[in-house]
Amino acid sequence: MPLQGTRLEVNLAALEHNFHYLKSKLQSGVKFMAVVKANAYGHGAVTIAQHLQKLNVDYFAVAYVSEAVELRDNGIQKPILVLHAQTFMLDTCIDRCIEPVIYSLEMLDAFITVTKTKQQQSYPIHLEFNTGLNRIGIDFKDIDEVISKVTSNSAIKVRGLQSHLAASEDLNESNFTNLQIKLFEEVNARLEKALPYPFLKHKSNTSGILNFKNAHFSMVRSGIGLYGYGNDQKFDAELIPIASLKSVISQTRWIEAGESVSYNRKFIADERTRYAVIALGHGDGINRIYGYGKAHVSINGKLAPTLGIICMDMFMVDITNIDCHAGDEVIIFDKQLTARDMAEKAGTISYEILTGIQKRVPRTYTQ
Repeated sequence: MPLQGTRLEVNLAALEHNFHYLKSKLQSGVKFMAVVKANAYGHGAVTIAQHLQKLNVDYFAVAYVSEAVELRDNGIQKPILVLHAQTFMLDTCIDRCIEPVIYSLEMLDAFITVTKTKQQQSYPIHLEFNTGLNRIGIDFKDIDEVISKVTSNSAIKVRGLQSHLAASEDLNESNFTNLQIKLFEEVNARLEKALPYPFLKHKSNTSGILNFKNAHFSMVRSGIGLYGYGNDQKFDAELIPIASLKSVISQTRWIEAGESVSYNRKFIADERTRYAVIALGHGDGINRIYGYGKAHVSINGKLAPTLGIICMDMFMVDITNIDCHAGDEVIIFDKQLTARDMAEKAGTISYEILTGIQKRVPRTYTQ
């Protein structure tokens, strides 16, 4: 049973606005890949992908094969890229027409073996080269070996070349970003010379789309921008956060000076204090870091800071100066009091808040 009154309201019209805004930054012909990993950043991958498919997005990206299978099971027919495929799931990629990112020589060998076993011809793969993020990716020094393996095996075909920008939201790191772009161009030149067919090139994330036109290539990837956040206040003004996390007051109480609230007595009142109990907790994704006044919620148009430790299924806020009662609505974040605002107070980022909202919080969708 869902928690009564608690829900994540998702505005699909805002999603559509963000999609068109980001598309407006691209030259004609540049494809758009929508990143819907981690349950579409907490917004509900199936519904988000279904709506974007209606908008004729070109590609989807997820982190793991299981996420791609869920999309296939729910009517997503557009190409799906798996950014962090695992070798033990490579056969499922073929069974469900999913395109894996190949990010190491060992993985390339493993996938060639699987494609041969399944008697494939020209199965599409995307090669990821490390250009400075130093996460996953093939090193530039191994490009000749990659080319040799790709050109000598008809079971696979390079559908795309990709890499990841490390700091595209930080213009103080523009020199580093441009070095990443230059290395990517060198990899691309080598592959274009070696392969007798064209392939997609994609390197830009949301901040790359907005800040580095020279990194758009033939396709871009956007995740957080679709959901309303541009990693910069000037872009946030153009984007609309698509989700509002809301709950209700379960109970209000008074305590006297010297009394405490929540576990381990981390909040002790200096004066008579009124507080409200909210029907959300770290079991829903409101993590303990938001306790101790590091987050505020909106109740009847006024901000109420958290008190003490966040519990698993509830947390408390100070309502001493707010006229409110049990059953009143509580806004944790929306397009005014945003997830970014909440994140900054706790020293984290909006991504963590959005992706952390658990599935027991029901999603509702509006146009």
